[in-house]
Amino acid sequence: MRSLPLFHRVAGQPVIVLGEGEMAEPKRRLVERAGGRVVTDMQQGVDEGARLAFVAHDDAKMCEGDAIRLRCAGLLVNVVDRPDLCDFTTPSLLERDPVLIAVGTSGASAGLAKQLRLRLEKLLPADLGDLAEKLSAMRAEIKARFPKMAERRRALDAALGEGGPLDPLAAGGADRLEEWLNGAQGQEANACHTFTLDSDDPEDLTIRQSRLLGSADAVIADPAIPAAILDRARADAQRLVSPHAGPMPAGLVVVLIRANT
Repeated sequence: MRSLPLFHRVAGQPVIVLGEGEMAEPKRRLVERAGGRVVTDMQQGVDEGARLAFVAHDDAKMCEGDAIRLRCAGLLVNVVDRPDLCDFTTPSLLERDPVLIAVGTSGASAGLAKQLRLRLEKLLPADLGDLAEKLSAMRAEIKARFPKMAERRRALDAALGEGGPLDPLAAGGADRLEEWLNGAQGQEANACHTFTLDSDDPEDLTIRQSRLLGSADAVIADPAIPAAILDRARADAQRLVSPHAGPMPAGLVVVLIRANT
């Protein structure tokens, strides 16, 4: 990845926005939409403890100078339409509150990010946020039904997966949540799936392989398996090297073997 995607909470916090006109105004609206407090004076913002700054002057030299001063003061800086001067970029946003999907291109093309977001808009039901809110409200009930984290994760993966009772791309998921929880069965506590891969291209993974790899609690991989494929696993999944001589990890395990090794 060229950038580390983060969701930065700025509600009630000062955010510096320098500049006037059509480049600065969208940044002010973005900060206010996230609950931040726009500060238009650099020194005032620094004194008040601002952590982020947007620079949107029409004059390029002015942008460069302010970016340097802000960075020296310890702030992360975004200079509008100057990705080479940016510590962070602003993505195209798709909102189904509290669900927020950010589409970015590391500053390569805002137009491309926007078109991708518009396509995704058509896929997500308008009530997706209701499902998220209800999952949060019923966190205690879900935890009581599935006390072990690994079991809880597998049950939710199955319910939220394609065609599942809580499929997030199908409208009405929030209305089905209690019914699912009352009838949900625990997933198999321990399971191991072994795949022999003929290709180093992650796009050649089957749907089943991708699904299991993305859900696995542990991945045991041949050293020849490329990082591009291992990146399809959960970031918090345990990573082990094949052949694995120790005890088999608990939970869902995926073993990846390279065909020509």
